[in-house]
Amino acid sequence: MSKIFIIGLPRTGTTSISVAFLNLGYKVAHTAFTKQAFNLAEVVTDCPCFSDYQQLDKLFPDARFIYLTRNLNVWLPSMQRLLTRMLPELGLKNGSFSPVLKRSFEQTFELTHSQLLTETHLTDCYLRHQQAVLAYFSGRSDFLSIDIGQPSSYQLLCDFLNIKVSDKNTFPHVNQGQQVAHWKSVKHVNKISSFSAGPEHRQFFNY
Repeated sequence: MSKIFIIGLPRTGTTSISVAFLNLGYKVAHTAFTKQAFNLAEVVTDCPCFSDYQQLDKLFPDARFIYLTRNLNVWLPSMQRLLTRMLPELGLKNGSFSPVLKRSFEQTFELTHSQLLTETHLTDCYLRHQQAVLAYFSGRSDFLSIDIGQPSSYQLLCDFLNIKVSDKNTFPHVNQGQQVAHWKSVKHVNKISSFSAGPEHRQFFNY
């Protein structure tokens, strides 16, 4: 089975779509920071896919890519809350987060920017990422862009994957409001650890 990479930015529904893929029977890693996590998972969402999609496209030439959009008026305050919580651990030389995550966030959001948490800066980051994604995948049949808040989005996803589902199926709505860590509480046999160790221990790709 070819890999599926979810390349929407954080707070665009990456956890919700991860849970949806688990419910569809896929092995899912919500964030992946080792080669082995990518090897084990059929679907990888969020970090570092949103920053590394071009490299992943070359490493996994049969992969499919799904970009998640969200209304900026909703995304901006949600992203501001997330970054405020994460910033103490996002320092490039300190903090507890994975170096892969720190690099991914730095490339996308310019963490040292003096106006990091402002609507102007984050809007620029969102639009710059969106324009780059749409330009890179222009005209390709292995790419889908959806807003999971739209009623038709679940059917669009299943059509893209050639999956037959009931018309009543929709995306689960998780991590609402102040919630940011729903994935940790998910218990599922197909849930893949972001830090899965393999023959090369916890090494990441060298690209």
